[in-house]
Amino acid sequence: MSDYERTCMIRGDGGRTIRTILDRICDKWTLLIVATLDEQRLRFTDLHRQVPGISQRMLTLTLRNLERDGLVSRTAYAEVPPRVEYALTATGRSLIAPALALAGWAIEHISHIEASRTAYEASARKPSAAQPD
Repeated sequence: MSDYERTCMIRGDGGRTIRTILDRICDKWTLLIVATLDEQRLRFTDLHRQVPGISQRMLTLTLRNLERDGLVSRTAYAEVPPRVEYALTATGRSLIAPALALAGWAIEHISHIEASRTAYEASARKPSAAQPD
């Protein structure tokens, strides 16, 4: 059994648990929100301003899911008007290093990936010899 199989099958659920967690943390909004909350507490409006391109609805849904998963804490203050702040939990902060490592990998390999994409797209446009015109 490979390391991959051992890791994914450890719970005996065919890898379902690890896939749902990876789906959550690999979502583009999750990584942007986690990176934005690194070392700071933010109100919803401030967070919305700092995460480019996210809609209010998507920010709300992502924050709820991150709170449910224990990556983000939500603190509501009994004030008028009400104030709510979001911050990373210890588990959420532990995601920063792997996310930075993944971003570093992407930066290191972007030129190769872009070249591969260009070559693939060029070959996809050419009719192959096996296909009739």
